[in-house]
Amino acid sequence: MPDAPSDRSADTSIPVQPAIAQRWSPRAFDQHAELSDGDLRALLEAARWAATWGGRQPVRFVVGRRGDEVFVTIAGSLRRGNSYAKVAGALIVLCADEGEDSKTALYSAVDAGAAMANLSIEAVARGLVVHPMAGFYPEQAIEAFGLPDGLRPLMVIAGGRLGDYSEVAPEIAERDRRPRERLPLNDVVLNW
Repeated sequence: MPDAPSDRSADTSIPVQPAIAQRWSPRAFDQHAELSDGDLRALLEAARWAATWGGRQPVRFVVGRRGDEVFVTIAGSLRRGNSYAKVAGALIVLCADEGEDSKTALYSAVDAGAAMANLSIEAVARGLVVHPMAGFYPEQAIEAFGLPDGLRPLMVIAGGRLGDYSEVAPEIAERDRRPRERLPLNDVVLNW
């Protein structure tokens, strides 16, 4: 059994769906575990079926699997602090097609967030882990993949199986063992 932080379930004020309570963003990926075609497709399918403003479906993905050229290119665009993700089973660049007007640009980012959330919950339901990251160089992804104007890379999502924390840098293990915290519900619902 790999060394991993103990129960990472959220301490919610009222019970929520288990896959939501168990969702977290670990930084230790099993560098030997493969992400199956079925699991990767399911993550992308869950993201595809996220809510979308006006049926516009502006979310796009660039998908690399560990060892392929796309993965190596995405990994090369990560900022130094996210180098742990270079052993994940897959790296996914989540992009938003900002369209021709300010409303589409605004809502495409909302749709991208919904897609990332669906993907994350599907990962938990399948016994996988994902970690979304804004720490990358979007301009490198635009250039490397020839992304058209208006298609904005928003994040990279690392996905795979949970790794052994005895094999990661001590600062990563320490950070992932910190208690999970969120502001109380009364602080985030303004009219409660």
